[in-house]
Amino acid sequence: MLLFSQSGPGSRRLLLSLLLLTTWEAGNGQLHYSVLEEAKHGTFVGRIAQDLGLELAELVPRLFRVASKDRGDLLEVNLQNGILFVNSRIDREELCGRSAECSIHLEVIVDRPLQVFHVEVEVGDINDNPPVFPETNKNIVIAESRPPETRFPLDGASDADIGINSALTYRLEPSDYFALDTQNNRERTSSLSLVLKKSLDREEIQEHSLLLTASDGGKPELTGTVQLLITSLDVNDNAPEFDRLVYKVRVLEDTLNGTLVIDLNATDPDEGINGDIIYSFRRPVSPAVMRAFNIDPNNGEVRTKGILDFEEIKLYEIPVEAVDKGNIPMTGHCTLLVEVLDVNDNTPEVTITSLSLPVREDAQPNTVIALVSVSDRDSGDNGRVTCSLTPHLPFKLVSTFKNYYSLVLDSALDRETTADYKVVVTARDGGSPSLWATASVSVEVADVNDNVPIFAQPEYTVFVKENNPPGAHIFTVSAVDADAQENALVSYSLVERRVGERLLSSYVSVHAESGKVFALQPLDHEELELLQFQVSARDAGVPALGSNVTLQMFVLDENDNVPTLLPHRAVGAGGAVSELVPRSVGSGHIVAKVRAVDADSGYNAWLSYELHLAAGGMRSPFRVGLYTGEISTTRALDEADAPRQRLLVLVKDHGEPALTATATVLVSLVENGQAPKISSLASESTASSEASLVTVNVYLIIAICAVSSLLVLTLLLYTALRCSARPVDGACAPGKPMLVCSSAVGSWSHSQQRRQRVCSGEGPPKTDLMAFSPSLPPVLGSAEDTCLRERQVEHLKEVSS
Repeated sequence: MLLFSQSGPGSRRLLLSLLLLTTWEAGNGQLHYSVLEEAKHGTFVGRIAQDLGLELAELVPRLFRVASKDRGDLLEVNLQNGILFVNSRIDREELCGRSAECSIHLEVIVDRPLQVFHVEVEVGDINDNPPVFPETNKNIVIAESRPPETRFPLDGASDADIGINSALTYRLEPSDYFALDTQNNRERTSSLSLVLKKSLDREEIQEHSLLLTASDGGKPELTGTVQLLITSLDVNDNAPEFDRLVYKVRVLEDTLNGTLVIDLNATDPDEGINGDIIYSFRRPVSPAVMRAFNIDPNNGEVRTKGILDFEEIKLYEIPVEAVDKGNIPMTGHCTLLVEVLDVNDNTPEVTITSLSLPVREDAQPNTVIALVSVSDRDSGDNGRVTCSLTPHLPFKLVSTFKNYYSLVLDSALDRETTADYKVVVTARDGGSPSLWATASVSVEVADVNDNVPIFAQPEYTVFVKENNPPGAHIFTVSAVDADAQENALVSYSLVERRVGERLLSSYVSVHAESGKVFALQPLDHEELELLQFQVSARDAGVPALGSNVTLQMFVLDENDNVPTLLPHRAVGAGGAVSELVPRSVGSGHIVAKVRAVDADSGYNAWLSYELHLAAGGMRSPFRVGLYTGEISTTRALDEADAPRQRLLVLVKDHGEPALTATATVLVSLVENGQAPKISSLASESTASSEASLVTVNVYLIIAICAVSSLLVLTLLLYTALRCSARPVDGACAPGKPMLVCSSAVGSWSHSQQRRQRVCSGEGPPKTDLMAFSPSLPPVLGSAEDTCLRERQVEHLKEVSS
């Protein structure tokens, strides 16, 4: 609030004007305030925070600030009470010159969220400038022959104020010979003239000294004076005259130097030198006129001299005088008004401020990114600016007020697709030809944790040989996260579960950073053939995202188990098997059968039987089936054969290296009467079993050969296809199920097995064939063995077909 020390009606009127001027209005997003110039520091302007609807408590947290294109230090805001006040001296004349409108434009900016408000503070004029005449003393020469009512132009005073404060009135010191005449013409220019009331008499009075006073309309009024010194001469009695008092011309601002503006012509009825005219600009001549124009003193031609600029001066008011060469020179006067026409010679200016960068990729559409302001010093269409953005970008410009725009988000962002944008703002005016300017800003997109770690495939198949060393590296999993920085930092862990009675973590572990999977203890194929578990990959974002991958770890068999002999119903001392055989049996008679199993799988469990010859190299009348373990006679027994024979049977698997076990069979030859009687039905059954056994052995050998040939052919065909086909990275899928032989004849079993394509990050995919452990059949009798062999033969036929 302004305080005045004066008293009286003038002070009360000024105080009332101040109260009226400090009112504001809100419209189109702009606040209007008013304040008088020369106001003291701290003068109240308006409650800006309240008028903008902002809480006082949020001014500091939201970074409330005021920016001004004009003088940013003139006005300030108290952040404690939200009041806009005068910060430093405001001189309206210095700020706006003689412009009828004078305002300070403020931009009020707050963050979180970013908002911008436009405030216009109108600066009111006070009467602080007195009228000023161009000269303090004015010399005027008047011939005594001049008739009454003759007018002599005078230079009026100028007042830097506006409105009523610059409305000047003149008064002349009382005189019998001179009066003052003030007129306003249609061009709104004032004409001040000294009027001769009666003829001068030089012999009576040679000089007249008059004081001319100019007063403005302010309260209180201010005055200025000039001393008029009028000299009477008895010389030339006709002054040059122009055909018009005021001349008006228009000139483009890009007119070249030396271009003719106007040819002035004044006439003088005198003869000789009294009629010769010299043209000039009436003194004092303003520096702006001197820089822009010159006049030929002989012919009155006015030409351009310097560069005209519509944006600086739009109208030149040039007083011109014509003086004759008489002994008593006489002068004629006119006014030349030169209007400068605008040319589109200024490019638009683009300013980008208050950037909110970087922009999160999950920012919502219409989020304000930056503030853009444009301007053009030209006028009309030449100064009318339109803005546009680089096409095909997820941003747009929204007009907020006049030449102010907001750069806002137009559509969703994805940092993984585009990490930053170069936004170019183009401002183009409406001139012809049009001028344009650009300003660019780089908009960086900040990452958001919106991508889960991805494995190359959802499932991996891993093959590990049993009896591995503890802590052995068996596989490496790797997941990729498309995000950045900590959002892409992946760590690995096991998805814990129970495997039987033990925890998964007692078998395997995974390194959190590298994804390497280690076997914590030696694995046993006979205990655990397949271990299926999951590894989790999680990023370091908040909140963290994760995904799982399944690992199928097959434990491959090694030949680490020796064949095991199955117990026999007739076991003698030392674990030997005792059998009684009549001497009357013929060739091919089955004496006994050695049964053995192997805990391994595949070829490691495929057993074969050999009969070791007795010492001395005597040929034994017995033999053992290579794969059946059946001990039978090779010929008819006779009296020469020893009554007790010790047979040593070697049981060997097909592993590398092969493991063996031995079985001892004690055969006692007895006479026919001592041998247990066998019923005819049993004899027939035995004969039938022997015939079936021979047939089964033949079929088994043929089936094994067929399966082996088929396997070799399949591997060759697969290798040829792999060599001819283009490799496809990451294409890992399970193959078709197939039957695999794990033993032959006596220890034969079959199982369904999948052909797996194994992929890893270190090399190309590979195909492995794995055989499961054999299914160990229980100890069966002769008839049961025959049925089992028949079923095995049927399966082998299916495989071979």
